[in-house]
Amino acid sequence: MDIPRKLDLRKRRLRRIGLTFAGIAAVLAATMGLSRLKPAAPEVDRSTVWVDTVKRGNMDIQVRGLGKLVPERVLWIPAPVEGRVAQKMVLPGIAVKPDTVLLVLTNPELEQTALDAEWQLKAAEADYNSLKAQLASKLLDQESSAATAKSDFLQSKLSAERDKQLAALGLGPKISAQLSEAKSQAAETRNEIAGRQVGELSNSNRAQLAAQEARIEQLRALYNLKKSQLDSLTVRAGAAGVLQELPVEAGQQVAAGTTLAKVAQPNHLKAQLQIAETQAKDIQLNQQAEIDTHNGIIPGHVIRIDPAVQNGTRTVDVRLDGPLPPGAVPDLSVDGTIEIEHLNNVIFVGRPAFGQSDSTVGLFRLVDGGKEAVRIKVKLGLASVNTVQVVGGLNVGDQVILSDMSRWDGFDRIRLE
Repeated sequence: MDIPRKLDLRKRRLRRIGLTFAGIAAVLAATMGLSRLKPAAPEVDRSTVWVDTVKRGNMDIQVRGLGKLVPERVLWIPAPVEGRVAQKMVLPGIAVKPDTVLLVLTNPELEQTALDAEWQLKAAEADYNSLKAQLASKLLDQESSAATAKSDFLQSKLSAERDKQLAALGLGPKISAQLSEAKSQAAETRNEIAGRQVGELSNSNRAQLAAQEARIEQLRALYNLKKSQLDSLTVRAGAAGVLQELPVEAGQQVAAGTTLAKVAQPNHLKAQLQIAETQAKDIQLNQQAEIDTHNGIIPGHVIRIDPAVQNGTRTVDVRLDGPLPPGAVPDLSVDGTIEIEHLNNVIFVGRPAFGQSDSTVGLFRLVDGGKEAVRIKVKLGLASVNTVQVVGGLNVGDQVILSDMSRWDGFDRIRLE
């Protein structure tokens, strides 16, 4: 009969379906269980991370910047007049004195102008001497005429007195006395006029000579100007120091005012540091600094803070308070550290790879005797070059990892091997 076989087939089919659903349920249960498991803590080589211990004590807030040594006193030598470079007498890098000749320029037009001014001055001086002689001769003639007039006056006066006395004694006519008196008065008038003429001529001579002297002084000033311009074609250092630049070549035409040379005094150097604008806001004048020349550390203090920001940095000038070490020359690369503030009795730790002032960061703190590290939130305060103040999240004696742990951002616990 077929009935029993149909029943067995149905049972087997139901059993197979049941087993299939049971398998699916088991797989789903296992998947849900695994998804709830926490990922295993990754292993990190302890020698590849930087670990520091939280401390309590005094902390210096500092900022650091790279820079170079530059001269405090620099003399830029411009071209005094237009000219052509005839010869370069020296090369950059040598020590110079104030009278050291750097360049020789030529300017034929200026040379001719100076020569014309010289001859004009000499001609004016010759005219002055000629005029002076002529006026002196005229004055002598006038003084001679005045002396003659005075002599005539004295003679006529004596004659008038004689005739007057003779007339009074009855020894001569009265008319003769009167004539003599009239001649005496006329002679006196001529004498006075002659004297005034001498004075007027003397004043006139002085005025003419003064005018000629003024013209000579004008021409002399013009000649001295042209001569000084001509002399300046021989370009000198003007100060003792080291020749830094000589940016012109022989045969080059230069206009007045063109920079010809740069002379620096190497014994008077300052450090010029580039400080990040976010850190430069706390820098003040006269703050203490240290300049590392890689051959010694020199103390100094801030003397200038550039108000402008360029490429995210501000320029800070530091005057050196100590002697320069051997090999310190202009443009030498240096590192500078400026002390901003001194904190007493604070909790601090080494500065993390990613940790700014007044921020909250995640750091791995060592636990289980240093075998593992767990991520915690740490609140930071003021930051220095190598250290940062801890405001919250850590205690004195805690050890934390300060290295860049960004590759482990997906884990809150790591194992250190």
